[in-house]
Amino acid sequence: MLLAIDVGNTNTAIGVYKERTLVGNWRISTSKERTSDEIGMLLLSMLEHDGISPGMITDVIMCTVAPPVMHSMSNAIRKYLDKKPILVEPGIRTGINIKYENPREVGSDKIVNAAAAINLYGGPVIIVDFGTATTFCAVNSRRDYLGGVICPGIKISAEALFEKAAKLPRIEIAKPKNVIGKTTVTSMQSGIIHGYVGQVDHIVSLMKQEMDEPGIKVVATGGMARLIASESKTIDEVNPFLSLEGLQIIYEMNRTE
Repeated sequence: MLLAIDVGNTNTAIGVYKERTLVGNWRISTSKERTSDEIGMLLLSMLEHDGISPGMITDVIMCTVAPPVMHSMSNAIRKYLDKKPILVEPGIRTGINIKYENPREVGSDKIVNAAAAINLYGGPVIIVDFGTATTFCAVNSRRDYLGGVICPGIKISAEALFEKAAKLPRIEIAKPKNVIGKTTVTSMQSGIIHGYVGQVDHIVSLMKQEMDEPGIKVVATGGMARLIASESKTIDEVNPFLSLEGLQIIYEMNRTE
């Protein structure tokens, strides 16, 4: 079995694959304060909960945009699973041609998502990832990673609104019944949800014009993907496990028998 780990800025996605089937998945908060022992015990408890013994894990693959966590995570995997993790970093085969001015600036999470999207849905494709930041990535039909757009994430924007406007409350991010809010809370919810839907549709439309290819598919992932996709006119697919799928695909490209 393959253990796939995507360490994000806010959350860490963890999945176990039996061949190409996802048989277990979990999400934990990303914390640079956790020791390798704490991480190791968390991993063991999650595996045990789903009836997976440590000895059943044959390989581990990881990507991260939070380097401070990488050391503790890698040590935990070595100590508690007795495995050396495969890291998605420059030099690993991904099947993606990076056309960024400086390829090393592209986060490994974006490349993992691109590998998943192009293999699962074909190209050209635009990936919208609703994480700590909302990112848009463009991949053409030749598997070229062209670049993308980075925006403040939904939760970051909502939190900034609460912190900087003294009379506005902290709210649950949810779709209100009407666009025109009748209370402060529903007015804020409307602005956040419909504002982000408008942002997504506008940016995707501009990206499609620049890519200038027929049949561009738009795939969304991340915590708020389903909520925004339910209102969006441009999102075609929602895949909450896109990063884990990408890690499994990249593992297959790099595995040695």
